[in-house]
Amino acid sequence: MYKKIDENDINYLRSFLPKERILTGDEISNDYAHDELGGIESLPEVLIYPLSTEEVSEIMRYAYEHDIPVVARGSGTDLVGAAVALHGGIMICTKMMDHILELDENNLTVTVEPGVLLMDLQAYVEEHDFLYPPDPGEKSATIGGNISTNAGGMRAVKYGVTRDYVRGLTVVLPDGRIEQFGSKCVKSSSGYDLKDLIIGSEGTLCIITEAILKIVPLPEQSVSMLLPFPSMEKAIEVVPELIRSKASLTAIEYMSLDTILSAEQFLGKKFPDTNFEAYILLTFDGNDLSQIEKEYTKVADLCLSMGAIDGYFVDTEERKKSVWSARGAFLEAINASTDEMDECDVVVPKSRISDFIKYTHEVSKEVGIRIPSFGHAGDGNLHIYICRDSRPEEEWKDKLNKAFDLLYARAREYGGQVSGEHGIGYAKKEYLKKQLGEDQIELMRNIKKVFDPKNLLNPDKVI
Repeated sequence: MYKKIDENDINYLRSFLPKERILTGDEISNDYAHDELGGIESLPEVLIYPLSTEEVSEIMRYAYEHDIPVVARGSGTDLVGAAVALHGGIMICTKMMDHILELDENNLTVTVEPGVLLMDLQAYVEEHDFLYPPDPGEKSATIGGNISTNAGGMRAVKYGVTRDYVRGLTVVLPDGRIEQFGSKCVKSSSGYDLKDLIIGSEGTLCIITEAILKIVPLPEQSVSMLLPFPSMEKAIEVVPELIRSKASLTAIEYMSLDTILSAEQFLGKKFPDTNFEAYILLTFDGNDLSQIEKEYTKVADLCLSMGAIDGYFVDTEERKKSVWSARGAFLEAINASTDEMDECDVVVPKSRISDFIKYTHEVSKEVGIRIPSFGHAGDGNLHIYICRDSRPEEEWKDKLNKAFDLLYARAREYGGQVSGEHGIGYAKKEYLKKQLGEDQIELMRNIKKVFDPKNLLNPDKVI
């Protein structure tokens, strides 16, 4: 179906790109064969590092004319095989397209290339007293990857997700055409919003080469509070009440003791408190400290009345580093605690958060497998990990599939979704089909055909 790359193809690519930005064969590191979880492996035949939209356009034009599949990749931090070259072909890595092009303080936008790292963008705008609110845990992910999965993160409960901050995109279509979707305008009622269709499409419709992002003024004050609970059940029961309290919370994160201990061991750093089974981490921000004090006093009283043991302010630099470095390392820490794992990145309505987390404990006992979790309790996006723990391959696959079937079925029952922010990629396709049904999947296939009639761009992903 797809053309295998030969010497003529390599020679053409080298006619407009320098040799050092085109890797083939043994020159390609095995890191590019898999993503962070490594559930599926396949190397591209050619790995290319473009520097501009025009270079991406020429690569795509040639690939389209010669029926060569293409996969775009940023930092490779995804967890569902979305950036793996299943059919070989060309991999376009955007890591060298890492420039912040413009900060427009009049329109409150920042324009970036797709290879800019989230942590670099956040640091840059904060230096200018602005905030880019999307805050997923993996700060070394690229902005292109965040847009491709509609990443959310810890501040989503107050600020929303990546989709809410993308004003415009420059993209290259599978046949090499360059298009611009959206603009710096705050609103539009001008036909179908193709920009929003690209966000979350996981590189299956086009390749993002530039993004105009919305920013907001940096809040003058930010306060975090850590609340220990005697059990995960007690901690999770607080979450719906926090939401009903109408407090202006920026983040509501839940974490279990075993996950915290894994992070301590992984980082070699102590967490402020490890005496209890579960913790809720809350963040408040704003410009009026007295109003923030009223908010956190009300919330702390509510939590204490519902079983919280105490409340600690995450106020000193040492404590901030301890808490937030641990929170940022949870995924890597759980991964380091086992020989293999897979993730259930479900999102459920806020009213069913506590029910679903309790259900994960039931599934762990029923299937007989370790299932640690943490997540964004404020918006229902839960990160649930099934750990192999040295089981034989056949037993591991059997227990993994049983756990997934139970968890995704309960998510559907609660009106939830297969993925909150990590995407579908290759690993979760069958569960998406079960959730959406054949009619919606067929609509998606038809959209894919309009953009990519030859099915060359990231084939066999999502649908």
